[in-house]
Amino acid sequence: MTVAVQQEDLQLLSRTLQEQFLAEVPSGEFFQIKCAVNKDELMVLAQHPVSVKADTQQIFAVLEEALQSLPPYRDQKVQCFLRMTGEKLPYAKRSLIMKGHGQQKNPIFNRDEPDQKELLEEEPISSSSLVFPPHYSDPDDVAAEQEEVFDPLAGTPDLLTTPPKRSVSPILLSALLGITVLSGAGGYFITRPCVMSMCQELQAGQELNTQFRQLISRAKSTNELTTVQQQLETTSAALAVIPGWSSYHQQAEELKTSLSGQAQRISQVTQALQAASAAEEKMQTPANNQAELQARQQLWRQAITPLEAISPNNDLYRLVQPKLLKYRIQLQNINQQILAQEKWQKKLIDAKGVASVANKWETTAKTLQDWQKVQSTWQVAVNALNVIPPSSPASSEAQQLLLEYRPKLARARDRVTIEQLAGKSYQQLLIIASQAKAYEQKQEWQAAVIYWQQAVQTAKQISNNSLYYTQAQSLIAPYSASLQQAQEKLQLNNSWQQTRADLNKTCNSDIRICTFTVDEKGIMVKITPEYEQVLQTNTPQSNTQDAESAVGVANHWQRLQEALTIISQNANLPLFIYNSQDQVIYMQTPGG
Repeated sequence: MTVAVQQEDLQLLSRTLQEQFLAEVPSGEFFQIKCAVNKDELMVLAQHPVSVKADTQQIFAVLEEALQSLPPYRDQKVQCFLRMTGEKLPYAKRSLIMKGHGQQKNPIFNRDEPDQKELLEEEPISSSSLVFPPHYSDPDDVAAEQEEVFDPLAGTPDLLTTPPKRSVSPILLSALLGITVLSGAGGYFITRPCVMSMCQELQAGQELNTQFRQLISRAKSTNELTTVQQQLETTSAALAVIPGWSSYHQQAEELKTSLSGQAQRISQVTQALQAASAAEEKMQTPANNQAELQARQQLWRQAITPLEAISPNNDLYRLVQPKLLKYRIQLQNINQQILAQEKWQKKLIDAKGVASVANKWETTAKTLQDWQKVQSTWQVAVNALNVIPPSSPASSEAQQLLLEYRPKLARARDRVTIEQLAGKSYQQLLIIASQAKAYEQKQEWQAAVIYWQQAVQTAKQISNNSLYYTQAQSLIAPYSASLQQAQEKLQLNNSWQQTRADLNKTCNSDIRICTFTVDEKGIMVKITPEYEQVLQTNTPQSNTQDAESAVGVANHWQRLQEALTIISQNANLPLFIYNSQDQVIYMQTPGG
């Protein structure tokens, strides 16, 4: 589509420059113009026979005027070449750097306004710079052709058209007259138009033919042109009834052919103007889709084609030439819009494709990474639609798709957030449970209870929409059991606080009598070596102490056992008393 549109633009430009030469360059009918694009740079070649003398400065100035009057070629660098017919290399080259200043009412460049002149750069001519592609082509194709000098006008038709000549077969008036006489109907033939008297029909036709140029120059609208066309057709019909035996017949036939041809060309022009009027009316409102743009493109082509068939020597040429230039600019604008809309239409199609992938991934997402991929894919689709401008025909559908895609992007973003929070909570849950177990091993039940409570609460807070929900739910039951066990341990441990206080008071005197531990197995009391030494040195067998001292030690040991027994019974725990060698020397069970 891009290549076809640019080829059409180049053909329009070539015809416009050719017609400008006919109007402004002496012997302009001998020049041929060719336009092409080489590496995104416009190139123009003017060719003339050796016998035609060319004013180089004037030719380049004419090219400069014409290009400046065409908005699509402003702000571009143009390479212009001039050569003789039959030569492969040009003898003059000029680089035109166009300077645009917005739309102008008069499309012809005004040389008297210095602010609108472009910079002209004379450049030396080298064989490498003279390569001129025969038609628009891709840069890679052009690069491949730059090794040889190519004749861009080889095989191309002349843009000037010459109306075909029509021959009129002679009519044998004498033979017809002889036939009429022999038929006996001579009176009838004599009364036919333009037989015996002056030919008013011929005079009217000649007068209209003489006034044709003036009538055309006065016509300001399609209706006025149609009026002239009807006059031509009426006069031509009147000439058609002149019989073949009339002496005016041959002259009338020639005049009728001329008038009919003029009427036909006016008909072509009016049809073109009607197509242009329809195109201008459509352009009052923005195009809603690509089909509407293509319909407008077709209307402008229908307006341009008949006008291009009007040759420079035709009286209609001066009337249609300004309109032809305007219509070509409009067609080029439409071509550019079509190219731009094709770009936005491709954006729209690409966004739909990406959205299809996002929908597919969304149905199979199982991990945080999967949902992050879904979110990023929806984001790409939404971004592609956001850049489509409101003026584009694709904008309406893009806005409808955005109403569908944006909520899906939001849901994917929320799901990613949920999974991120759930994953973080699940990892914290495992860490808290691990710390609770560590406190259990150290029998720090208060801390163990606190951490188990946090673990259970964290597991319950994980969202049921999360992929971690099932895993977290499976941990609630075992963590709750651990919490209950820790609470029981804590409660039991709190109840042993008084037992420990009583034991601590009992085991301490002037010397440390014993040490102890309390757990679910019972109360383990161990006699200290110091107290054991007292017991051994104050036994009745000792000769170093008197009997009274021995009795006191024995009584103390008895009271110690009784006190420890009472503590054991209060705590409802077994009592085990060990000597310093870890041997059981006394044992008492609850109720024993």
